[in-house]
Amino acid sequence: MSLLPPDLALGSTVKEDLGSDEVCLLEHCFYAFDALYCALTDATPIDPAFPNHKYPLFVTWNTRSSRAGRPSRLRGCIGSFEALSLHDGLAEYALISAFRDSRFRKIDISELETLECGISLLTDFEDAESYLDWTVGVHGIYISFPHPSLLTGSSSETPSPLSSSPFLPRVTRKQAFTATFLPDVIPDQGWNKIEAVDSAIKKAGWTGRITEDLRRSVKLRRYQSKKRLAAWGEYIQWRENGIRQ
Repeated sequence: MSLLPPDLALGSTVKEDLGSDEVCLLEHCFYAFDALYCALTDATPIDPAFPNHKYPLFVTWNTRSSRAGRPSRLRGCIGSFEALSLHDGLAEYALISAFRDSRFRKIDISELETLECGISLLTDFEDAESYLDWTVGVHGIYISFPHPSLLTGSSSETPSPLSSSPFLPRVTRKQAFTATFLPDVIPDQGWNKIEAVDSAIKKAGWTGRITEDLRRSVKLRRYQSKKRLAAWGEYIQWRENGIRQ
């Protein structure tokens, strides 16, 4: 999943009431759809009616299959770990994910009717005690680790629940590798914790051997997300209602 360089303060916390279903709204999806539609057509955007709270967020575009029962295909997904105001952040990343996901060509006006828009608002950031201190299906993971040439210590290959050694070199921006997986990615891939962390290490750009010492050097932040998904037809009904009002 593409990710612009995140501004993630490792000491920060974003927490919400997990009992609330109102953190992420369908209107968030419609607003992102509106930003894309207006960018492609020069139509006038509808002003947002939802609160302008701040969250780290991701905007995902999917292409719906023309065949019944077939899953949708990823068309673009980019987000930010900086807490952004929803009014600006959703509109901005709707366009970034539509036009600047390097894995795909830019979304074209001819595709609009086939699209789904997914919004993920990230919550409950916590420092994990070790690279195993999180739950598959509940948490997303954000990892950082120093270049393995800086590591010292044992060469045990046994997975460990222990946190990283306090004597590891301090991770600097130049030395650090970083990567993230949103909460739904890991169960979708069928990974266990070690497989997910190893995949994140590779995603971060490390191409060498992954040892247990390397895993133990990982500083892991776990987080959760609130999600909504809306299709083009739902958005058009929302826009027509908004214009009539």
